[in-house]
Amino acid sequence: MRSSRVAIADLPVKLLLAPGMIVMPLRMDLSYEPDDPYAVRVSFTYPGTAQGVGWVMGRDLLAEGLDGPAGEGDVQIWPVREDGERLVHIRLSPDTGTALFEAPAEQIAAFLRATEMIVPRGAESRRVDIDALLTRLLGDR
Repeated sequence: MRSSRVAIADLPVKLLLAPGMIVMPLRMDLSYEPDDPYAVRVSFTYPGTAQGVGWVMGRDLLAEGLDGPAGEGDVQIWPVREDGERLVHIRLSPDTGTALFEAPAEQIAAFLRATEMIVPRGAESRRVDIDALLTRLLGDR
């Protein structure tokens, strides 16, 4: 059950050295495909460059982080209010270090609404092709 519908968003984010201290403005590209209904692909790029750093996170994790602290381990997300503006902090902690990003909450919420028009939350399991997944996992065994 493949679908050509995808949700894509390109929004400004800030890489923070510490909360409130901007290091540099970046772009955050979000993409959602119904063939991987639980995941959101994220790419951070410096404006004017073609290369980015990619990440995959749970759609539910991103949604939960709009309302309160969410996530453990490599990805943590929580809401912040600064000068009356709703923002979201996203901390990524791979083995090589930690990066803290600040993104506009409303644009993330709009992206998530678009994903729910493609695959409603709670209906993800109906989009997963278990046979294809098992074939990929088991390979030529």
